[in-house]
Amino acid sequence: MTRAYNFAPGPAALPEPVLRQAQADMLEYQDAGASIVELSHRGPEFVAVASAAEADLRKLVGIPDDYAVLFLGGGATTQQALLPLNLASEGQTVDYVVTGHWGKTALKQVDSRLKLNVAASSESDHFHSIPARETWKLTPGAAYVHVTANETIHGTEFRHTPDVGDAPLVADFSSSIASEPLDVSRYGVIYAGAQKNLGPVGVAVVIIRRDLLERAGLPRAEIFNYGVHNKHESMLNTPPSWNWYLAGLTFKWMLAEGGVAEFARRSQVKAKMLYAAIDGSGGFYRNEVDPAVRSRMNVPFFLPDETLTSKFVSESKVAGLISLKGHRVLGGIRASIYNAMPVEGVRALVDFMHDFQKRNG
Repeated sequence: MTRAYNFAPGPAALPEPVLRQAQADMLEYQDAGASIVELSHRGPEFVAVASAAEADLRKLVGIPDDYAVLFLGGGATTQQALLPLNLASEGQTVDYVVTGHWGKTALKQVDSRLKLNVAASSESDHFHSIPARETWKLTPGAAYVHVTANETIHGTEFRHTPDVGDAPLVADFSSSIASEPLDVSRYGVIYAGAQKNLGPVGVAVVIIRRDLLERAGLPRAEIFNYGVHNKHESMLNTPPSWNWYLAGLTFKWMLAEGGVAEFARRSQVKAKMLYAAIDGSGGFYRNEVDPAVRSRMNVPFFLPDETLTSKFVSESKVAGLISLKGHRVLGGIRASIYNAMPVEGVRALVDFMHDFQKRNG
């Protein structure tokens, strides 16, 4: 078996040691006589898995005790719908800063019983930048301020935590969580679909300051209530246990590799190498994002024409570099270089880019 270097944006590459451990546990977990995916989520085996996953994530990310951690189904988009239900009261204003496609998606999830204020947006420059903080039009007394920490399609990333005053800062960290040190205490809520930097598709992590769980929010069913999920330790209903288990294996792998500090170092090396290849190509490859906010996780770039783009995608696949086709919103090429992507994978991509340009430039 030959595994390719997988640059997929999500579901994304998982570490090979995690996949091999999951493969070994698939038929029988430890001495339970059954697979972990077959065992009750309330049984001692899975309860131990869940407890270890939370403890490891707390250690990995540096989550204070005054924050709850939830493991939920539905992905980040579902959380975008649940956040306004849980954090805002009828008629209250919620502020959103839009810096790409997923920020726009978050707007669509806001309940109509609330007042939506787009405090800032970079759509007018095609999401090539992030609006300067002094231009944001925040609402006094807003229920919260929402940002997307890293935009996977447009390739922009907040390089600093914005100061939004007294309103809780809520951030979608799906594609950049655990890739560099993070001061969790600066945020009211951090949420992330696991399928980019933390594990497989099918489970989302919500890190929420405990006092926010006490907010009344909007009338909603218990299944949509973060506070109820917290009281039931993320097991109000049957959770996505296999996905949760795989995420837990990924946390252990990351800690064993050196934790967030080590992955921050690797991310810097990978991003610097790839952007240097783009910027040094004499315009054959181009990235249109303001260099000050270029993403370390998702690098979109373009070739001179669509014929070359299609050729690049097909030839790179033959070379063992897969899932490089750009998102349909932008086209072009996109390399997602999350924590599971080794430096060697980016080096192989850069070598291919140099060779492709020599043959087609």
